Amino acid sequence: MNKFLLKNPIITEKSAAMGHQGKYVFLVDARATAPEVKKIVEQVYKVKVTGTNTLNVKDKKRRLGMSVGVKPGYKKMVVTLQKGQKLDILPQ
Repeated sequence: MNKFLLKNPIITEKSAAMGHQGKYVFLVDARATAPEVKKIVEQVYKVKVTGTNTLNVKDKKRRLGMSVGVKPGYKKMVVTLQKGQKLDILPQ
């Protein structure tokens, strides 16, 4: 188990709205598994995690004039906390 599997929280309008429901979104390493991320979040933030959901975002092709490039894909986890608990990662 490596704490570097958990990179950083993803803060968007949608993830901020999910924060009110006790769900938080994290960018994780592509090799990370749900049980590993659950343990890391519980250790780092001192909360109880009740569930995790994994999303693999695929690569996307992007163009700039004639040249074609690729926006790399990534893996993110939605972590659900026990009722009544919250993380202080969202900007106010």
